Amino acid sequence: MNILLIANDTNYIYYLRRELITRFTQEGHKVILVGEILDYVEDLKKICTEIVNVNNNRHSKNPLNDIHLLIQYIKIIKKYNPDIVFTYNIKANVYAGIACQIQNKKYAPNICGLGTPLENGGMMQKISKALYKLGIRKAHTVFFQNEDNLLFFLHNNMLNKNSHYVVLPGSGVNLENYPLLNYPNSNEIHFLFAARIMKEKGIDIFLDIARKFSSPQIIFDVCGQCDDEKYKEIIKTEHEKGNIIYHGLQKDLKPFYKQCSCFLYPSYYPEGMSNVLLEAASSGRPVIATDRCGCREIVDNNISGFIVKKNDVVSTTDAVEKFLGLTTQERTNMGIAGRNKIAREFDRQIVVGKYIEVLNNIN
Repeated sequence: MNILLIANDTNYIYYLRRELITRFTQEGHKVILVGEILDYVEDLKKICTEIVNVNNNRHSKNPLNDIHLLIQYIKIIKKYNPDIVFTYNIKANVYAGIACQIQNKKYAPNICGLGTPLENGGMMQKISKALYKLGIRKAHTVFFQNEDNLLFFLHNNMLNKNSHYVVLPGSGVNLENYPLLNYPNSNEIHFLFAARIMKEKGIDIFLDIARKFSSPQIIFDVCGQCDDEKYKEIIKTEHEKGNIIYHGLQKDLKPFYKQCSCFLYPSYYPEGMSNVLLEAASSGRPVIATDRCGCREIVDNNISGFIVKKNDVVSTTDAVEKFLGLTTQERTNMGIAGRNKIAREFDRQIVVGKYIEVLNNIN
């Protein structure tokens, strides 16, 4: 078959979809990737047929940019004449979905989290719901990354009565790339935060915890770029005070998972399934995460980590104190329990298998 895979950029595709592309290619399909060309181009060229550069201006709210994007998608779909189009991320799901309808092509969007406009109320939510409903209304299959997102679409009548949908374990995690690591044998305890630095990711709570507990033996590591400019000075100040160690944006988090004692992630961002939580748990690290969709599914409370209340410093503080009260063996056992859960429920090959099922059902 001729398959188009449309997403924001090549980084997203490489990190989260290369196993799927490899499987498609192994089965003899042609795979054309569409998205902004950033990194990993040579690696992706080894497993796909072609890469088409399209910048979807994902942060832009200018309707003229969106119309231009729609026209680009229409032209690409017409040129490559795919048997099916798989889309990811909000703008690709909406505008490539509309383009597929115009070209009468089968397509399957993946709802990678609701995003702030859909989750928050007001006019932007109304507009976003209308656009999403339009974009996915004739989809062959709609993939969801958690049950809560599916329920949101159902309750808001955003799916057609005859819509076929599949709930995935997020994007899954490559168990070989993120193997079970030996638990750190050190007197130091490292709490790790790795994400885009913005309020909804829980950075304020992480910093509050760091101010309370930071010491020569208890270290708070922060990895990620500042999506919100106001945090640049805040992060710099906390680093200079010694409350955190800021490592900047890291393409490879494996060394940080290795030294990490606990992955502390008080995010309340409306994501599909947290990939950094999956990676940390797969690596055998206990996690402290928020009781919200995309995070709580990954953690068995008091077994592989702790679930804390959304945007709640007191609840998060309590969980950190509980963790600090554990023995090294108890922390090790917690990490192993997390790894076992990931292996059972979140293996990326489960996600690949679901896509293959859809592909095999194309008429």
